[in-house]
Amino acid sequence: MIILGLILLIIGLLVGMGLLTTIGGILILVGAILWILGATGRAVGGRKHFF
Repeated sequence: MIILGLILLIIGLLVGMGLLTTIGGILILVGAILWILGATGRAVGGRKHFF
């Protein structure tokens, strides 16, 4: 999710589309939160690790 967010963020910045930039930023943020929760051992969505 973080990689997809980075790709959308870069494409949005290069093309100049604010919508892609916003979606990319949101995906990076959500991916980072899920990664941190999974790294601390907390179950996310019934799974111990978020891949």
